[in-house]
Amino acid sequence: MAFEPPQRLVRALGETAPDGDGWLERLPDLVRQAVALRELTVERVQVPGGRSSLVLLVRRPDGTPAVLKLAPRRARPESERAALAHWGGRGAVRLLEPSVTEGVLLLERLRPDVSVRSLPEAKALLEAAGTLRRLWVEPPGGDAAHPFETVAERTGRQAEAMRAGAAAHPEVAPLVEAALAARAELLAAPPEELLLHGTFRQSKVLAGERVPWLAVGPDPVVGECAFDLARLVRDRVEDLIARPSGAATTRRRVKRLAESLEVDQDRLRGWTLFRAVESGVRARRVGRERDAELLLEFAGWL
Repeated sequence: MAFEPPQRLVRALGETAPDGDGWLERLPDLVRQAVALRELTVERVQVPGGRSSLVLLVRRPDGTPAVLKLAPRRARPESERAALAHWGGRGAVRLLEPSVTEGVLLLERLRPDVSVRSLPEAKALLEAAGTLRRLWVEPPGGDAAHPFETVAERTGRQAEAMRAGAAAHPEVAPLVEAALAARAELLAAPPEELLLHGTFRQSKVLAGERVPWLAVGPDPVVGECAFDLARLVRDRVEDLIARPSGAATTRRRVKRLAESLEVDQDRLRGWTLFRAVESGVRARRVGRERDAELLLEFAGWL
């Protein structure tokens, strides 16, 4: 099939691999092979789509609607496959086939244009938090044998990039230092080690048929629940920044989410600080200055 990958995907891959790795050039052939192997009928490319994968709306040979997702190795699609298989459709989109082709996932079709972000803010947070709770389970094989990256490992890589960002932009150094200190304290005594979504936010929760809302697009990691919830705290950050009461609203949101999901409020605040600063420094590094300003201002409220 002839198609153009969504520009959002092209831009995002350019940020994560500016020198390229050939995946985009191979993508048309990868799509043709994946479609032919499964005898799928392609309806359309999902636009704007994600920042790390190509999503196609397809039909299986029996006419059942499905989603075909292709992602480069650096997006860790096999980790996503393992998490979806472990969840088995509980709280998350259902995996429709075992591992057939590396980097290719066949998934149940949700309503790709309807996320909880379409709901009023308070209702969206409630539905998103309820979905997230269902994903927090013991990892397969127990703590020692699971195949997933840990929060300590992932944030360790991020911490190195944050230090480099602070060296290049000294004005962010105080926030980076505070975020790294929070990380060190949080990792000293984590309260649990559960399988987490890893990149959870309102736009990652889509309307479904078998249940109202299901999570998609995990970048799974094993660690404490507060790390997963932290990304949800800053959802609609542009709206928070625009409000005169944004800082107070953020503090209330931390308290409300912590209480509703029985997460320690101070730990949630700490991980929210770390993740906001990490995202802000990364946005600045790749030239998304407006995003960096929003995220770093938000982090300053914490």
